[in-house]
Amino acid sequence: MVVAGLTGGIATGKSTVACFFQSAGAVLIDADRIAFEAVQKGTPAWHEIVDHFGAEVLLGDGQINRVRLGDIIFNDHDQKAILDRIVHPRVLEEIERQLLILEKDLPDSVVIVDVPLLIETGMDSAMPEVIVVYVPESIQIERLMARDCLCREDALARVHSQMSIEEKKARASIIIDNSHGLEQTRARTLEVFNELQAR
Repeated sequence: MVVAGLTGGIATGKSTVACFFQSAGAVLIDADRIAFEAVQKGTPAWHEIVDHFGAEVLLGDGQINRVRLGDIIFNDHDQKAILDRIVHPRVLEEIERQLLILEKDLPDSVVIVDVPLLIETGMDSAMPEVIVVYVPESIQIERLMARDCLCREDALARVHSQMSIEEKKARASIIIDNSHGLEQTRARTLEVFNELQAR
């Protein structure tokens, strides 16, 4: 089994590349999906979040209001660190559990572990390969403004709240440049998949 971590920055196209890998035949482990499931109503993480942040982060049905919680942590690094301490260990545990099952059931597979904060959380050190989906910051800002209807100042703030894409690029073992259109990105993703599969 070949395992590679996949990451990028906001508006670099990581989710698109993840879909291309899946279409090519890779098995995808989606950390965002795991994190979403980890905080569903009644889970241990849900209880910890409500205990710390209060009932104002809940929707009417008792689920976490991700927009409200996002507003809190986006503007407060200490609160973000607390949320990360609640959620990240559970995400890591589930990723490891899924990898063990895949190693047993699909030993010849290419597994892509899609983690937005792969490098920030130190998970990159456990990955045999680190794939970074890259576009220059100027393109990140343009795409983010168009996608989320943001002014340049707000788009810059969101981009600069993350580790820079250039720093991530420097930590990559494999780079998928998504600056030149979807077909080139699809072709490069397939090339990387074939390289991984050949190992």
